[in-house]
Amino acid sequence: MDRRQFLKTSAAAATFLPAAPHLALAQDAKTLRFVPYSDVAIIDPIWTTGYSTRTHALLVWDTLYGLDETLQPQPQMVEGHVVDDDGKRWTLTLRPGLVFHDGAKVLARDAVASIKRWGARDAFGQALMAVTDELSAPDDRTIVFRLRKPFPLLPAALARPSALVAAIMPERLAETDPFKQIPEAIGSGPFRYVKEERVSGARHVYARHQGYVPRPSGTPSFTAGPRTPYLDRIEFNVMPDAATAVSALQTGAVDWIEQPLIDLLPLLRKDPNIVVEVKDTSGMAGQLRLNHTQAPFNNPAIRRVILKALDQQACMDAVCGGDPKVERSSMGFFPSNSPMASDAVASALKGPKDFGKLKQELTDAGYKGERIVFLAAQDVPRISLVCDVAADALRQIGANIDFVAADWGTVLQRITNRTPIEQGGWSCYVTYWSGLDLGSPATSSPLRGNGPKAGPGWPESPQIEALRARWLEAATLAEQKAIAREIELQAMQDVPYVPAGQYFQPVAYRKNLTGMLNGVPVFTNLRKG
Repeated sequence: MDRRQFLKTSAAAATFLPAAPHLALAQDAKTLRFVPYSDVAIIDPIWTTGYSTRTHALLVWDTLYGLDETLQPQPQMVEGHVVDDDGKRWTLTLRPGLVFHDGAKVLARDAVASIKRWGARDAFGQALMAVTDELSAPDDRTIVFRLRKPFPLLPAALARPSALVAAIMPERLAETDPFKQIPEAIGSGPFRYVKEERVSGARHVYARHQGYVPRPSGTPSFTAGPRTPYLDRIEFNVMPDAATAVSALQTGAVDWIEQPLIDLLPLLRKDPNIVVEVKDTSGMAGQLRLNHTQAPFNNPAIRRVILKALDQQACMDAVCGGDPKVERSSMGFFPSNSPMASDAVASALKGPKDFGKLKQELTDAGYKGERIVFLAAQDVPRISLVCDVAADALRQIGANIDFVAADWGTVLQRITNRTPIEQGGWSCYVTYWSGLDLGSPATSSPLRGNGPKAGPGWPESPQIEALRARWLEAATLAEQKAIAREIELQAMQDVPYVPAGQYFQPVAYRKNLTGMLNGVPVFTNLRKG
């Protein structure tokens, strides 16, 4: 592809590029300069599923439970819990000494309001709240769930460290409508957001929360155990140009690149001062998200043709260049490394594409040439490259594509618009989800079929919802796998979204940065030498 060749040319030149002149060398042992994959356009931890916001959320807010690297929930803000009444009453007790960034104590009523707000948006949270008869705070440190039936996954739901974070915020902010953004980022996490230093589209700054008290015991592991902030200041420096980011890492102007371009990895691996490794072993799964509320994608027959037309191999080759170390080109609606994945579904989506035949199938399905507004983020290479492949495939089967190039922050804002395309709406866009989120029906927001309550695209499938409810009550792993296969087969019919393949994104950081934990980016436990 022309774009890919351009990026390769940039990679070759990167060695000779000086660091951007406005960047100071990262020699301060208490300051970490981080290059996120995109700008943090939205600061509300439950208003968007954008992972740049997730990374921001894990700095600013703490959660009642953390998730260790084996994906087991552990107490975090809570000392512990007691379960009685045959699993239908959970009593959680907050640790003493928890303080918000504005100096106020963290109280149980803050947690109750925060959980309710999160539970209105998150897939796992919706499942928990659906079986909750009452959620209350009888005193300042006690949170009580009264359930209509047992929900043993309660700690796992509250520990979720990805997509929509169950962030505990002050009650006054948590009472904000879940479908409106909070006006400020106030949490009790290890770092506070320095709003006055924000440079829109370029920089975000976080300072160590002096009042933060880590858990007194345990082993640091992902978001579990003592979350100790050793650094005083974290700077997010947004660098859309991949070669510039790599040059800055090589010269020491930045310390850590979240998602270096795959083409540039050989260059980085040759540098003795840089470490390149996969920290999130759950992988990243691409998908083409469709708007089910308006033509043409309100027609399931048309969605099924699109499902057959998108070539996962072509998508991941564009991103990974065919590198077998990072690429997994075949997957269904669960990641290839999830125990819920079905080989039968992944195989059905694999194979050569007969675009001539698919073009006729699209016409037979009822497509009448409607304009398809394709929102294409250009500042995130793994997204923009798949946009190019997907748009080309759609054009080859006769789709009328209006390719709208934008930055990822603008796309995140626009996909909340439910109006027709003539009024600023949209038809489809490309996004990615962590395997951490897609690994099971409990956590997979894109696989929901609950219409207006679902994520952007708003798919509606009573069949998927019924199967998901059965999965949540399954007693054994074998039962869960069998139901998950049924969910995938139903998704082949309803097509809530189109899988675009999976890959494993390495991070790149300077060797003097130590203590980095496995999982998605967190900034506790880190030291600079």
